[in-house]
Amino acid sequence: MKILMTVSEAVPFAKTGGLADAVSSLSIALANLGNEVKIIMPRYWRIDRTKLTPLEGEMGVKMGGVEEWCQVYKTAMPGASKNNPIEVFFIDHEIFFGRDGLYSNAFNEDYIDNPRRFTFFSRSVFQVCNKINWHPDIIHAHDWPTALVPVYLKYGLREGLFANTKSILTIHNLGYQGIYHKDNFHYTGLGWNVFYGGGFDDWGMMNMLKAGIYAADRLNTVSETYCEETKTQTHGFRLDGPLRYRSADYCGILNGIDDKVWNPAADKLIPKPYSTADMSGKLLAKETLQKHFGLETNPKIPVIGMVTRLTGQKGVGELFGPSYGSAFSICSDMALQFVLIGTGEMWCEQEVNALSGRLPNFKVKIGYSEEIGHLIEAGSDLFLMPSRYEPCGLNQMYSLSYGTLPIVRRTGGLVDTVQNYDQKTGKGTGFMFDDLTPQAIYNTVGWAIWTYYNKPEDILKMQKRGMKQDFSWTLSAKKYMDMYAAS
Repeated sequence: MKILMTVSEAVPFAKTGGLADAVSSLSIALANLGNEVKIIMPRYWRIDRTKLTPLEGEMGVKMGGVEEWCQVYKTAMPGASKNNPIEVFFIDHEIFFGRDGLYSNAFNEDYIDNPRRFTFFSRSVFQVCNKINWHPDIIHAHDWPTALVPVYLKYGLREGLFANTKSILTIHNLGYQGIYHKDNFHYTGLGWNVFYGGGFDDWGMMNMLKAGIYAADRLNTVSETYCEETKTQTHGFRLDGPLRYRSADYCGILNGIDDKVWNPAADKLIPKPYSTADMSGKLLAKETLQKHFGLETNPKIPVIGMVTRLTGQKGVGELFGPSYGSAFSICSDMALQFVLIGTGEMWCEQEVNALSGRLPNFKVKIGYSEEIGHLIEAGSDLFLMPSRYEPCGLNQMYSLSYGTLPIVRRTGGLVDTVQNYDQKTGKGTGFMFDDLTPQAIYNTVGWAIWTYYNKPEDILKMQKRGMKQDFSWTLSAKKYMDMYAAS
């Protein structure tokens, strides 16, 4: 099967979140199943064009009232099989993509021309296919930046060389929809009948993700539970109606993780590899983690880790706010250590830095480091994810693979990957709570800490149970293949 991934980011070329990891890993897994996979994405300023191969000749793309000209480059996806390589194509339009940020500037302000940037990109992918004389069976779009790919296919391009091409749209996070003023619609080159009849209209605004939801042949999101949640008013972000309307074509497929990168038995970023047969490497990682953050080196004290974006979606208001039960209370009342690395909203960065200065057992680093992220996953005993909503979540799967027990809210992909601890039977792989309140977080952390001190045999069994689970992309890729076949 010929599969084209159209996406705004993919590792190792450009990344702002889990979308980039998911697309690259899924593409490699699909190629390993014998499919011919290609990826098209923008060439941002940070992607060095001197390391890419240019395709001969410039490429024109007809947009509403104008013809845009761009260059196309290509390279090979690192990590893909040499027997079945993946070509990655880059749309090089300096005005649209020759800037450092992917979607926003250094002040986290959306670029005002985002609707034009990604409308142009969505239309250009068809021109690339024509340019290389390769026409896919499946065009797979991801989130709002490429949601217009199914729209263009449905309204005018599903003919000739694309007559048998089907479209898939994966929703990685429904909270981001690409909503802009409808004055931007003329640039699509589509008729206003499509604006009003094709799902664009959103209370007089232009909603790119909504249009993609109506146009795609099949839809999915990144976990089964999140699929059901998005069809409710609570988690539907005003698109629960369209998703219920498309429910027969809408499903949840859990993301996987790259088990070559996130594997404690082969991880070169931790002090010593370890497995269920020999857990000594985890103790060494804990000691190294404590030293790195300037904490007391003591193997008996439980360490809670967090690697997160400091945003409202991640529950940081409840965890780091002024209410009793927040992180200050947790670190003051309980015999534990707490380490965090992350970046996000300015108030939260300032708050966690202030807490780190007041609490000897709470340490934080603002920013992100792949090495520190791996060390936290390996060296922590517990991993906290108090998410407001979580479409899939990757860190809880990383944690389980490293024998680090997640403390999570019962939502989205966290439900599909973490088994709540049963004190009577000793079974489970983590600790779960329902209400996103400081008190609920406090109580659940307290439950986990009590279990750590009083039920060490249960903790060890839970660690090994989590490490034995299979979160590889192979299982998910096979489910995507089933969805493609049903399109």
